[in-house]
Amino acid sequence: MCITYKSCANTNSLFITKMEELKNAKVSIVTPLFNSEHYVEETIKSVLEQTHENWEWVIVDDMSIDNSYKIVHAYASKDNRIILLRNRQNLGAALSRNIGIIAATGQFLTFIDSDDLWFPEFIENSLKTVNDLQCGFVFSSYERWNETMTRKYDTFIVPKKINYTNLLYTCPISCLTAFIDIHKYGKILMPNIKKRQDFALWLEYLKIIPFAVGNKKPLAKYRIRENSLSRRKSKVISYQFNVYYNHQKLGLLKSVFFLVCWAVNGMKKYSKI
Repeated sequence: MCITYKSCANTNSLFITKMEELKNAKVSIVTPLFNSEHYVEETIKSVLEQTHENWEWVIVDDMSIDNSYKIVHAYASKDNRIILLRNRQNLGAALSRNIGIIAATGQFLTFIDSDDLWFPEFIENSLKTVNDLQCGFVFSSYERWNETMTRKYDTFIVPKKINYTNLLYTCPISCLTAFIDIHKYGKILMPNIKKRQDFALWLEYLKIIPFAVGNKKPLAKYRIRENSLSRRKSKVISYQFNVYYNHQKLGLLKSVFFLVCWAVNGMKKYSKI
């Protein structure tokens, strides 16, 4: 099960209701970095172009052996909003993200991987959704592209909202667009598993949040790489089952049932890619 690192000081605090206040809200972005020299500069530019400028970006290099660290360091030396950390040993994406989560000081927490892109209005629009719909967990639709960003696939359009039970059947929440009010709901760390750690995190949040709200407007570009395990469902089945059975303690029959539902829905999700 995910570990709660820090709970909010006042869990009964009201949602921010005025957009003027949200314009000044600080947003913490977390990115694990590993051997992404061919993509990370595009990712950096997409964050620097955000219309909402009050953000901090915690990038955790997981002992990259290419030029990824040098590329990010060059930008971090010019913009103090970029906080570059480096692991002393390779820890994997989950623990690297957790280091970023612990270091986060903003009101809102969001994630972007080192090969994905945001539209300039991603943060601003996410904050607007928080305000308009009075919610503390939002996620957005996103475009899907091939590895070289030369071929666009069908855009993935998210549902209007999703709760804990809905999420067990299928996961429409991408790590690329999740946006959470951690002042209200606290920080929760990801389990240390190779894959599906983000899915496990959303489940933990939806145990304390009635539902997450989906923004149907595409606000990001997801790069589908040929060697992506998330694309090859057959290679992540054991990790998905692990979340159901070991982290959520659903028991064998329920775990198998939801695994089958997830696999079927996953095939539909990637049927045109």
